Amino acid sequence: MAYTALSFVTDGPAADAWGDALLDAGALAVEATDAGAGTPEEVARFAEPGEPGFAAWPRSRLVALFDAAADAEAALAAAARALDRAAPAVQRRPVEERDWVRATQAQFGPVHIADDFHIVPSWSEPPAGGTVVRLDPGLAFGTGSHPTTLLCLQWLHLTLRRGDTLLDYGCGSGILAIAAARLGTSRVVGTDVDPQALAASHENAAANRVRARFVAPDDLGPGTFGVVVANILANPLRLLAPAIAARVAAGGRLALSGILEAQADDVIAAYAPWITLRAWRAAEGWVLLAGAR
Repeated sequence: MAYTALSFVTDGPAADAWGDALLDAGALAVEATDAGAGTPEEVARFAEPGEPGFAAWPRSRLVALFDAAADAEAALAAAARALDRAAPAVQRRPVEERDWVRATQAQFGPVHIADDFHIVPSWSEPPAGGTVVRLDPGLAFGTGSHPTTLLCLQWLHLTLRRGDTLLDYGCGSGILAIAAARLGTSRVVGTDVDPQALAASHENAAANRVRARFVAPDDLGPGTFGVVVANILANPLRLLAPAIAARVAAGGRLALSGILEAQADDVIAAYAPWITLRAWRAAEGWVLLAGAR
C-alpha cells in the first residue's frame, strides 16, 4: 500500500489542534516536529509537561499521512473548517510502502554495556562470551539504547553483588530486572502501573529464562531490597520519594535515572530525608543519581 504525506508549518500552540482535526478528517497519523530543527532557530525542549519551562515549539512542522487513495487535500480543507482557519500551503509527497518490520529492526542492533555485557535483539547474533540479555523493542519502554537506561545498566554491571535482592521501580520492558537476574541477583521484583509493561516484562523474562516477579505497585506487599533502581522521570521520582526510599533496606543502595542534569538538585533534595544521593555518571544531558541508606 502506498501513502500520501502532506507537510506544513503552523504556530506552535495550534499544532495539537491541527493534529486532532487532521486525524478526525481521515489522516492515518500526524507527526509534529520543530520547524526550526537543523537551523539556528532550533529550540530544544527538555522539560516535562507541567514543569516550568515546558512549552510548544514556536513553530511546528506537521506531517499528515493518508492512504494514497484518499483525497488528502479535501481532508485538510475539512480540518481547516473544523478549526475555523484557512487551509495552509502544503507540500505533498508520495510515501512508498516499505517492509516496516525490517526497517525497524535495522535501527536496533546489539547495545554495548561493557566488554562482557550486551543487550541483543532476537534478530542479531550475540557477541561471544559475557552476559547477554535478549530484548526486542516493543510497547514498553526500555531497549538499553537510551542514555537513561544505559546509565542504569552500567551502574548495575559495576555495583551489583551476587546474591543481592533488587526492586526495579517502573520496570517498563523489564530490562533492568532481567539484567540484574543475569548478573547474579538472588531475588528480582519489578513493578509498574502500566499493565502492558508488566505483560512485556513477563514475556521478556521468560524469553531470557530468568526468574523475576512483576506486579503492580499495590501488589508489591511489604519488604525492602538491598538494591532499588528506578528509571522513570524527575517529576514522578520526586512524588514517589517516600514510597521508593521506604523500599531500600538499611545499608541498601538506590539508583535513580530519567533525570536531566538541571533537575538533579531537586531530586536529591526530595530524597534527602532518607538517602544522600550524588551524581554517579552523566550521558547526553541525563544523569544517574546513586546513594546508600
